[in-house]
Amino acid sequence: MLDKYTRVYSTRILTPAARGMLRLGLGPDAVTVIGTLGVVAGALIFYPQGEFLWGTLFITAFVFFDNIDGIMARLQGRTSKWGAFLDSTLDRFGDAAIFGGLAMWFAGDGHNLRMVALLIACLTLGAVVSYAKARAESLGYTAGGGIAERADRLVAILLVTGLVGLLDLPVVVLEVLLWLLTAASAWTVWHRVNTVRRQAALE
Repeated sequence: MLDKYTRVYSTRILTPAARGMLRLGLGPDAVTVIGTLGVVAGALIFYPQGEFLWGTLFITAFVFFDNIDGIMARLQGRTSKWGAFLDSTLDRFGDAAIFGGLAMWFAGDGHNLRMVALLIACLTLGAVVSYAKARAESLGYTAGGGIAERADRLVAILLVTGLVGLLDLPVVVLEVLLWLLTAASAWTVWHRVNTVRRQAALE
């Protein structure tokens, strides 16, 4: 949902940064890798220590690389299937690090196994949401849409985690979000599976 409404604005805002990176001699693939390494490092260094605010700020700075690499490729006229594949593959590492880093905190000093279970559920269902679309497209079907695409999940978890750290909100605020993300992701999986089932039935 967010991708559809924010892509135009984010492209307009981030294009100057993309041009600057190209002038520095960086390529889209290098920016993709740098962004992923930054997200993974921030999530696995700060979150397991309970540093929700600093972790979120660090991660957010590198999340923008996920948009900049695509803009750079378009500016160069070099968009490719390889670039899209690399970007999607490395996205999974970033997602795993964010939810995994939080799970590490709640499995340790956070002392909350219910939160660990919810974080694992969100991570698993999120991966299935992406896989369902990729597998459908590999078979010649379409399976987009839903209410919990990657951008939606990422913005939600980073925003709420950051606010919990900034305002010292109770953990239940984050727990409520995780329940909502779990339900939304499960519905999105069902929606995509049902979409492919209808297309297959017409063959």
